[in-house]
Amino acid sequence: MKVYTDINKLPHFDSSVITLGSFDGIHIAHKKIIDLLNAKAREYNTKSVVISFSPHPRMVLSQNDPDFKLLTTDKEKIKYLEELGVDILFLIPFTVEFSRIPPNEYVEKFIYNSFKPKIVLLGYDHRFGLNRGGNINLIRQYEQKCGFKVLKLSVEKYNDVPISSSIIRNSLLEGDIATSNLLLGRNYTFSGTVIHGNKLGRKLGFRTANLKTEPQKLIPHDGVYASIVHIKGKQYHGMMYIGIKHYGDNKREKVVEINIFNFNDNIYGEDIEIEIIKFIRPGIKFTSEEQIVTQLNEDKLSVESAFSNYTPKITTHKNIAVVILNYNGIKYLEKFLNKVLHSTDLPIRYIIADNASTDNSVNYIQDNYPDVEVYEMESNYGFSEGYNRAIKSLTNLEFIVFLNSDVEVTDNWIDPIINKMTADKSIAIAQPKILAYNSKENFEYAGAAGGYIDSLAYPFCRGRIFDTIEQDNGQYDDDVEIFWASGAAMVMRKEIFDKMKGFDPAFFAHQEEIDLAWRVKRAGYKVMAMGETSVFHVGGGTLSYVNPMKTYLNFRNNMVMILKNESFLNILWKFPIRLILDGIAGAKFLKEKKITSVYAIIKAHFYVYFNIIGIIKKRFKYNKLIKKHKIGKSRKAGIYSGSIIKKYYLSGIKNFTDLDI
Repeated sequence: MKVYTDINKLPHFDSSVITLGSFDGIHIAHKKIIDLLNAKAREYNTKSVVISFSPHPRMVLSQNDPDFKLLTTDKEKIKYLEELGVDILFLIPFTVEFSRIPPNEYVEKFIYNSFKPKIVLLGYDHRFGLNRGGNINLIRQYEQKCGFKVLKLSVEKYNDVPISSSIIRNSLLEGDIATSNLLLGRNYTFSGTVIHGNKLGRKLGFRTANLKTEPQKLIPHDGVYASIVHIKGKQYHGMMYIGIKHYGDNKREKVVEINIFNFNDNIYGEDIEIEIIKFIRPGIKFTSEEQIVTQLNEDKLSVESAFSNYTPKITTHKNIAVVILNYNGIKYLEKFLNKVLHSTDLPIRYIIADNASTDNSVNYIQDNYPDVEVYEMESNYGFSEGYNRAIKSLTNLEFIVFLNSDVEVTDNWIDPIINKMTADKSIAIAQPKILAYNSKENFEYAGAAGGYIDSLAYPFCRGRIFDTIEQDNGQYDDDVEIFWASGAAMVMRKEIFDKMKGFDPAFFAHQEEIDLAWRVKRAGYKVMAMGETSVFHVGGGTLSYVNPMKTYLNFRNNMVMILKNESFLNILWKFPIRLILDGIAGAKFLKEKKITSVYAIIKAHFYVYFNIIGIIKKRFKYNKLIKKHKIGKSRKAGIYSGSIIKKYYLSGIKNFTDLDI
């Protein structure tokens, strides 16, 4: 992370994603902002920038508040933000003059001219400029003019009270370490330099290190605390006393001293760090040394007991993410999400990637499922680009589970898929059986028991050929390599999704998973259907199966897919045949008086003709990626050597099991 303190020495920004605030404490609500900041920066291929202030504005503007202390010093703030993965931190030298910048000038000359942001992330109560007259509504007035989008972070609450640095300060000042540590998301920590004391502790049998702490740093309420002491890269347990000195020189002076267990080294002049675990007791006024010794022995037993019951917070790494792309799907989220969250014990991140819904979906999730992550996008990017953007924002994952919002999962449906993909690294994509929610004995149109294509790249499925859907009688309960998996419910390795650059964004929706699977198989990876597990799909939740837009996308995307993935030799003979067959399909629609569908086919063809150069360029781009990440020969499993149209319409073969495969 790069840190800047002089606006005149900032680098030139062509774009950025920024957030502004004091960020004192870097508590759990701050962390949520920073996580989203970094995610948006990855989505927009730019830098994440935190704009903060030094000194804290209250220290400049509230001269009558001398007791105000910081939860994090500048040094600590830099450390925590770097650990969170921020690219750039700008610590504004905060002055009275800076506070008097008019809000409009603050937006135009400071925010826009300095950082050229794509996204501005702000807390729900952020204020800025002269007399704190600027707010989110004012910044939003500049969205169109300056070309950025303002995102407002919803309030994070604890016991129905908004989480804030002020609440954490008050908790520390009251000795409520449990609450402060909970809201910080880590143990409260401060540093100090070991100085000479009056040596009374050594005389009493409890040698202590006396600390000179930073004057601006908040020191908790007087009392005794169980603490972890960090010295030269090592950790020790200890009991710390904060309070009034009762004996020796300078009585009534406030001291911070710590008895470090099993430690006798000379550390005078050393900087050490104290991590507070538990509040043991408040300060006591002693009347004799004997009383002090008795109490210290009791305190040590209490501290040792605290450590015996203390388990450092270990965050289980979740290398699987279930990502549900949502657009105005609140009725499906209400119906199916709870089952998704309770279907497996695997450590999973659950993410709703929202395509700019207008139906209150986001508020519903935030109000009812606070542990589910919501990743909001600024427009409806469709299935392809929506997933690309959401997945690009995620890091440290091995598997992505693509799941439609209109899918009812079964218990442990994902477990066997993850287990087999973990055991076989050559499996890039896998899907369960996909059955119809409204007719659960039947397969569902979108994916059924695994996808195939024929010699002319017409897609069909085990369990569904064109409009004929089979009943599930256990005929596809095996695990088999297929050609493509359904985006309604499939698992993919995140690394391979990234290497193949995800879905083709031009597809918007429909057959984008076939195109991606084709590239994956050309690189030598397997695509599998796993019949021991199943889900139930409503289907047609985005576009009904008879919608002309769906017809347009299916015809257009299928032609583009052929031009991108077939060899030039095969294109020379396959594409003309496809044109003839598309003409026959158009004639059929015309006979059925489906004029809009006829127009959709014509529109699809003209799209291809007018964009042929761009499609060919994209072909070369993807071919380079495939060659770069290839692990073996192109896999042909899932390609039917005959014509599915001939078999279906001329030979009368309606079921997959009757094909000569």
